[in-house]
Amino acid sequence: MLLKNPYALSYTEIFEKLETTKNGLNEEQVKQRIEKYGLNKITVKKKITPLKIFLNQFTNFLVLLLIIASVVSFLIGELSDSIVIGVILILNAVLGFFQEYKAEKAIDALKELASPKAIVIRDGIRREISSEEITIGDIVVLEEGNIVPADLRIIKSNNLKVDESILTGESTSVKKISKKISKENVSIANQKNMCFSGTIITYGNGLGVVVKIGNETQVGKISKLISEAKPKKTILQQSLDKFSKSVGIIVVFLSIVLFIVGDLINHNWIEMFIMSISLAVSAIPEGLPAVITLTLAIGVQRMSKRNAIVRRLYSVETLGSVNIICTDKTGTLTKNEMSVKKIWTNNKTYFVEGVGYTPEGDFIFNEEKIDVLKEVNLKKTLEIGYFCNNSSLVKEEDKWKIIGDPTEGALVVSARKAGFTEDDIKKHKMIFEIPFDSKRKRMTKIYSIGGKKTAFIKGAPDVILELSNKILIDGKEKKITRKQKEEIKKIINNFAGDALRILGMGYKKIPKNMHKFSSENVEKEIVFVGMQGMIDPPRKEVKESLKICKEAGIRVIMITGDYKLTAEAIAEEVGIESEGSLTGEDLDNMNANELKKALENVNIFARVNPEHKVKILQALRSKNKNIIAMTGDGINDAPAIENADIGIAMNIKGTDVAKSASDMILVDDNFSTIVNAIEEGRHIFSNIKKFIIFLLTSNFDEIFLVLTAFLLKIPIPFIPIQILWLNLVTDGLPALALGVEREEKEIMKRQPRDPRKNLLKSIIKFALIAGLIDFFATFFVYLYYGLKFSINKARTIVFTESMLLELFFAFSIRKERQSMFRTNPFENLQMFAAVMLSLVLQLFVIYVPFMQPIFKTVGLSGIDWLVIFFFDFIAITIIDMLKPLLLKD
Repeated sequence: MLLKNPYALSYTEIFEKLETTKNGLNEEQVKQRIEKYGLNKITVKKKITPLKIFLNQFTNFLVLLLIIASVVSFLIGELSDSIVIGVILILNAVLGFFQEYKAEKAIDALKELASPKAIVIRDGIRREISSEEITIGDIVVLEEGNIVPADLRIIKSNNLKVDESILTGESTSVKKISKKISKENVSIANQKNMCFSGTIITYGNGLGVVVKIGNETQVGKISKLISEAKPKKTILQQSLDKFSKSVGIIVVFLSIVLFIVGDLINHNWIEMFIMSISLAVSAIPEGLPAVITLTLAIGVQRMSKRNAIVRRLYSVETLGSVNIICTDKTGTLTKNEMSVKKIWTNNKTYFVEGVGYTPEGDFIFNEEKIDVLKEVNLKKTLEIGYFCNNSSLVKEEDKWKIIGDPTEGALVVSARKAGFTEDDIKKHKMIFEIPFDSKRKRMTKIYSIGGKKTAFIKGAPDVILELSNKILIDGKEKKITRKQKEEIKKIINNFAGDALRILGMGYKKIPKNMHKFSSENVEKEIVFVGMQGMIDPPRKEVKESLKICKEAGIRVIMITGDYKLTAEAIAEEVGIESEGSLTGEDLDNMNANELKKALENVNIFARVNPEHKVKILQALRSKNKNIIAMTGDGINDAPAIENADIGIAMNIKGTDVAKSASDMILVDDNFSTIVNAIEEGRHIFSNIKKFIIFLLTSNFDEIFLVLTAFLLKIPIPFIPIQILWLNLVTDGLPALALGVEREEKEIMKRQPRDPRKNLLKSIIKFALIAGLIDFFATFFVYLYYGLKFSINKARTIVFTESMLLELFFAFSIRKERQSMFRTNPFENLQMFAAVMLSLVLQLFVIYVPFMQPIFKTVGLSGIDWLVIFFFDFIAITIIDMLKPLLLKD
C-alpha cells in the first residue's frame, strides 16, 4: 500500500489506492494498519543493555586497581582479603547498576510523557491522538505551529506555508498546493503538494493524507545520520565533574604518597597498596552522577503527576531558582472555558445564558427572552462567528468538548444556542481563508452563498472597526460615522472593564471580478456588524498561588494580547499588584532604558505581540540576578520561550513549535502548575544538595584519620576492607534515601537561590567543617580510649564510631534548617530502613564469629558502645547546630 511518487497522483487517486476517504479511516482499519505497518516512530540506535550498565561498573580506573589488588591477594595466599574485596566490589556494582538502570528507565518514561499529539479525522470526527498512533491513510489536520507528524499528500490548502529547512536547508517557508504534479523525479524542495515529517507549518491550515510513516518518511530515511543529542548537564553537575576530577587527582596523589611512605617505613606493601586504592575509592564521589540523574528523573516524574512535563532534565536546577514568571492571561490565569455572555449589535446589548460548552441557553434583551431569528443583526453577528471559525463542538461520553481554539469554540457554542447547525456550514462552499495572525489580529473566511462570494471577518474589535466604512443597522448597510465609531469604542471599553474578551464581527461582499484574495484586497471597506464578549473566569486556585509566589520572592508579570482594561480587571481580581499597565504600542515607543525603568513597577502588559515578549525578556535580563520563566503557546512565541531561562509551553492551546522550544509543558495550562513545578524544583535541588553534602562529609573524615595516623606514626585506624565496607554500607543506601526526602514545609518561604553563586563552594566548606568535627570525635576516642586495647579492638571502635556518625549525619542533613532532634525519624521510611539495614550489617561484621577474622573485628562491650555514642552525640549536636548557618544559600 506504500505509494511511489504520491505527488504525481491526484488526491482522489490517493484515496482509492490507500482505501481511505475525506472522512478518514474507521477504527478497524486503524487497528489493522498499525498491526501491519507498526507505530509512527523512527527507530533509533539500540539503547544500552542492562548487562552493559552492570559491566560498566567495573570500568572505573580505581575499581580496576582494586580487582588487581584482589587477584594479587589471592596469589600470595590472602584468600579472605581477596574474597571480601571481590564481594564488596560486586555489591558496589549492583548498587551502581541499580542507580543507573533506574535513572535510564525514569528518563525513558519522561520521553513518553512528552510525546507529541496530532489531530486526525477518523469516522468523520476530529480526534486528538498521539503522533505515534498515526497510520497510512489517516487524514491529518494541519494548523499553524504544528510539526508535521508523518509524510503527507496535501488534499486541502488554505494559504498553507511550511518551513522545510530541516530537509532542504532553505529558510524561506514554502507555499503548498493540493493539485498533483505531473512530472517525474521531482526533488523534495519542489514537491509543493507534499508535507514531510518534522517540518513546521508556519502559516495557514489544511488537510493531508498520510502516505508514509516512521522509518519510511524522508526524515526516517536519513535517521542513521541523526544521533540522539547527549543530555545537557546542569551547572551543578558540571561543577561536580570538575570537583570530582580535582578530588580524584589529589586523592590519587596522596594515595601514591601513602603507599611509598608506608613501604619505606616497612609496612606490608600489599596492604598499603590496597589501603591507598580503598581510600581513593572511598574519597572520590563516583556515585554522584547516577544519584543526581536518578533524583532529577524521579522528581520530574512527580512533577508530571502535578501536570508539569519537564522536557529537559537539566532545567530542573534552574526551575528552583526562578524569581520572575512572565505569564499569559487566557487559559493560564483564567480557566480558558470561554462562554459568550454579552453580544452588542444594532445599538443593543444582548445577554446570553448557559454554562460551559453545552449548546443550551436563552438570549435576553431588556430582561426578556428573544427569538434570535427575528433579530437580523443578532443573527448576522452569530453567523459570522460561526462561519469564520476552525473549531468544532463534539459530544464525547455525554460531555460537550471543543476541538480547536477555546475562543473560537465559544463562538460555535453561542451560534448553536441560537439554532445554527453543522449543515448550515456544509451547504455553503468555503472558497478561501486568510488565517489569523498576531500582527493583523483578525481572520477571514470567504464562502460562496447563493452564487455570491461573501467574506466573514472576525478579530480584535478596534481593528475590525478601523477597517470598516459601513455598519449594519436593522439589517441594512449604512455608512459608519466617526461619532458611531467613538460610541462603539466606549462599548468596547465597558465590555473590557467587565473582564470580557471581545471579538468584532464584520463582512464584505466580494466583487465578481475578484479572483485572487489577500488581506490587502479583502480586509478593507468592511461592514461592521457587532461584537461578542466572552467571559473567561479566573481560576480559583490562582489567587492562592500568587500569594505563595509573593512569599517565595517570585514576581509575577502578566503579558496578554487582550485589552488593557480586561487585563487590569483580571489582574485586580487575582491579586497581581502593578503601578499601572503598558500596551504593545507603549513598548514600541520606548527605548531600552525607559523600558527597564518601567519594569521596576509595572506588572501588566496588554495588547502585546509575541515580539514584545522578547523585548520584555531582554529588559528583565539586564539584571543579572533575574531568572525568568516565560509562558507561550503560539508559533511566534517560540523565540521568547527558547530564550527564557525556563520556557513554558501550553499543552491544551499550545502549538507543536512552542512545545518543542520549551523546557516544560503545562498539561492543564494552569498558572498554579508553574508554581507547583517551582516548588518541586526547589525540593529536588534541596535533596540533591543534601546527598552531595552527605557523601562528601562521610568521605573526608576517613582521609583525615588515615593521614593523621601516618603523620603521628601510630597504627592506621582502619584496614582496607573496613574502608571499602564503610563506603558501600553507609554511603550508598542513605544517599539514595536522601534523594526521596519529603520537601521542607517552609521551602516556598525562602528567597530564590541565585544559580550564579558558587553553591559547591558552600557545600565543600560545610562538608570540610563537618568532616573535621567527625574526625576530632573519632580520633580522640581512638587515641585516648581505643589504643588502650588491642589494635583490632581499637580499629573496631573507630570502624563502628565512623559508621554510626555517618548514619546520625544522614538523619541530621534531612532538613537544612531544622534540627534533627525536632524531626520525625519515621517520616522518611526509606531513610529509616536504609539506616537500620546499615546498622544490622555493621553488627553482623562485629559479632558474627566467622566475619570477625575477615574484617579483623572483635565484639564491643556496653562501655565501648557508651563511649562511642557519647562522642558521636557531641559531634552530631555541634554539626546540627552549625547546619542552618553554613547551609544558607
